[in-house]
Amino acid sequence: MVAEDPTDSEAIRASFERPDAFEPIFDRHYGAIFRYLARRVGQDSGAELASEVFTIAFARRGTFHTDSPSARPWLYGIAANLARRQARTWKRRRRAGKRFNHTDAIWFDPAAEDRMDAENLRSALADAVSKLRSTDREVLLMHALTDLTYREVSEALAIPIGTVRSRMSRARRQVKETLLAGGQVALAAELTEAGDADAS
Repeated sequence: MVAEDPTDSEAIRASFERPDAFEPIFDRHYGAIFRYLARRVGQDSGAELASEVFTIAFARRGTFHTDSPSARPWLYGIAANLARRQARTWKRRRRAGKRFNHTDAIWFDPAAEDRMDAENLRSALADAVSKLRSTDREVLLMHALTDLTYREVSEALAIPIGTVRSRMSRARRQVKETLLAGGQVALAAELTEAGDADAS
């Protein structure tokens, strides 16, 4: 018998006999998954993909390791795959000469008071991130746009934690170098501080 407030593992196990038992997974994690995807691909696409994450998760719930208490890293892994697929679709459309506009996609939450400065910072950071290798970019975005630990990023992306650490280190270093080369000294310093905080 499942407790009144089941853990993610309990809810997923119970859903094999009672599909409605999967509902707490959606209720607990939809907001976080939507915010992650909205920042990756924009609000509209983010809402569409977030719903798809849970459709896929339900269909593939047999792949969830029920010894994990939280389904969050697993769900983020599905979301990252969908975001990559969306990016490939956009690239194909651009190559095909179709109009491409995803200006509502947000790479980070600027804290600057002045919107123009915030837009400039966002543009500089997005440009720096776009120059990373795709594997490094994925780890950086997964960590920066969620509250996942390195261990959870490792679980979400199905890579060793040492690989997460090395990719994060390389990504931060390269983004910092690109920002400094573009005269974004303050933003580069913030990135360094964030990296130091993660390492502590």
